[in-house]
Amino acid sequence: MATSVVRFTLPGQPEQTHWGVLFERRIAPLAGTYATTADFVTHGQAEARAKTAANATVSFDEVKILSPITTNQQFLCQGANYGSHVRESGKDPSDMPFNTFFTKASSSLTGPYDDVVRPAHVKLLDYEIELGLVLGRDLTGGVQVRPDGLHEVLAGITIVNDVSARDVQLPQGQFYKGKSYRTFGPAGPVLLLLEPAEWQRWPDLHMQLSVNGQVRQEDYCRDMLYKPHQTVSEFSALQDLHAGDLIATGTPAGCAAKAPGKLSMFVGNRILSEPTKWRFFIKGGIKNPMYLQPNDVMTLSIRTDDGALDLGQQRNVVVPA
Repeated sequence: MATSVVRFTLPGQPEQTHWGVLFERRIAPLAGTYATTADFVTHGQAEARAKTAANATVSFDEVKILSPITTNQQFLCQGANYGSHVRESGKDPSDMPFNTFFTKASSSLTGPYDDVVRPAHVKLLDYEIELGLVLGRDLTGGVQVRPDGLHEVLAGITIVNDVSARDVQLPQGQFYKGKSYRTFGPAGPVLLLLEPAEWQRWPDLHMQLSVNGQVRQEDYCRDMLYKPHQTVSEFSALQDLHAGDLIATGTPAGCAAKAPGKLSMFVGNRILSEPTKWRFFIKGGIKNPMYLQPNDVMTLSIRTDDGALDLGQQRNVVVPA
């Protein structure tokens, strides 16, 4: 069975982090000390899988749950990986025959219940629910991962919210800058370690993101354009990957950012200068009630419909800088 691992601190001990296995609302702490996600993935999985509910002595509600991905790990991302999101961005999925990669700063990682801070200059703050893949071992050369071989390279999965400042990302053409402000990467609450057969159920994972109780994004991971085995294979051919690194696999439709209509795009591209076009984009976006505002509450979940695989629930409040 899948193993739900959490990283946490105890009351009054904010500097000392612990790992444990979650059973309902109680945690079975691990005896091992694992400073990073890489340390846990490399040395702690066997201990975690051996825990039972009888070992669960710590209340989930009395600890602070941290991101299961530590900030020393790489935070790699896929863009435009769901047909529905490609279409709402004004493009045709068939016209994009390639996998789109970018990175976020690992310092953007934050806990599943921590506040998301909107910088003072950002007006168009957006959300993106994504399935996160966590590497199980180092890949220092290109590998070809088989569809049924994910367990050979991955340790588990987690929830990621790829928070984005659209008025930085799009007008400036800078994905890294627009997506890397501190707190722009909530992850967790659990790192779900999967058994080999359970990896075959990733297409059944059902994603849902709500803002203030209103569902904004909902889809199944099966609708990815580029599947996890393809993505890990291609990333490994580009660069070294390490145990504990995180790959966020793209988001479905429902973001606040939408492509303008064809007439607006034609006028903007043919008549307006680039600075003027983006001023209109930002001015129009400020009127869009879907962009995140201070005190908005984002709630994210990923699970199979039968509950056999459950990554828990994130809940983050947007606050002003």
